[in-house]
Amino acid sequence: MSDTINFDEKIDRIGSHSMKWDMLQDYYGLDPEKSLPMWVADMDFRPPQSVKEALQGAVDHGVHGYFGDESAHHQAIIQWMQKRHQWTVDPSWISTTHGLVHGTALCVQAFTQPDDGVILFTPVYHAFARIIKANNRDVVESPLALVDGQYVMNLEALESQLKGHEKLMILCSPHNPGGRVWSTEELQAVAEFCQKHHLVLVSDEIHHDLVYPSAKHTVMPLAAPQVIPQLVMLTATTKTFNIAGGLTGNVIIQDPELRAQFMKAYHASGTSPNRYGVLMATAAYAHGEQWLDELLIYLDENRRLFDEVVNAIPGLSSMPMSATYLAWVDFRETGLSSKEVIERVQKQANIATNHGAMFGKGGEGYLRFNFACRRDMVLEAIERLKSIFA
Repeated sequence: MSDTINFDEKIDRIGSHSMKWDMLQDYYGLDPEKSLPMWVADMDFRPPQSVKEALQGAVDHGVHGYFGDESAHHQAIIQWMQKRHQWTVDPSWISTTHGLVHGTALCVQAFTQPDDGVILFTPVYHAFARIIKANNRDVVESPLALVDGQYVMNLEALESQLKGHEKLMILCSPHNPGGRVWSTEELQAVAEFCQKHHLVLVSDEIHHDLVYPSAKHTVMPLAAPQVIPQLVMLTATTKTFNIAGGLTGNVIIQDPELRAQFMKAYHASGTSPNRYGVLMATAAYAHGEQWLDELLIYLDENRRLFDEVVNAIPGLSSMPMSATYLAWVDFRETGLSSKEVIERVQKQANIATNHGAMFGKGGEGYLRFNFACRRDMVLEAIERLKSIFA
């Protein structure tokens, strides 16, 4: 079994039921044969060979019933967290959800009531606000401040806007779309804030394996162990190994009382593990480390090339990033409206991106670009941007 891969391999995803490619016409009016899909946060790379072998073994067996016995899956999670993040996890802390969007929804249902407030540091991953609103909770936006071109949290401003109905905080760590790896001091400050205001803290760390050598991510329970009685950890293999279609996430809760509260919502939802997602996740954690190390080298060079050219285009600025494969580009200095920018990028350059406004307050005037694709696509994208903003 080899976990090496040619990340420059051209893989035709058109017609494979890929949201990223096959929905371009529906969502953007773009022809997938001529366009560059840099929106949905999945990668155009094959996952580790071990994932294919796990699925092939299931296909060869031929019986696809309900999944049982998660011991191997839990052991793979435990070993990965210990080795990559120096975090000791007990199997009893782990619950398997249908991805972390589902895990987030269960947290909203478990720890809040209708009309309660849920705090987000915006701009941030757009599914959070969608879930909060769909559950009839109040989205409490705390806009991130720009300091030296990077986002920082303003907890003093947040404290001044609290109304007393806030029960939950969702932290994106590392941050999507800004690519920030929060410092230990920042994480401690968030933990202290949650303790002071009796908030359950949901730390979504789905990108914590996609961190570049310039930074060091610290998982929240190690950064601020005092917050563990109020802490829910969300992790997954899905972003790390490009297996988001497996819809398998980890909700890890150390405190037994908080875990029991979560499990009431979990059981009420009628959920159970997806056989193929668990098989993929187990194989990826158990055998995918070399693949990930090679991936990070490739993505770091894509990031460097993208930022180097984009930052040289007058009026454009790509936010310095330490994690994720999602570039956050500021177009506000072009003098163009958001509508005009989107029109140029989509209709003239034929590039599909995520529009900044969907990420909440502070996102206006930005576009998010996914550069987890072949290098020649990244080079083509930056040439197209140079052309339309020359």
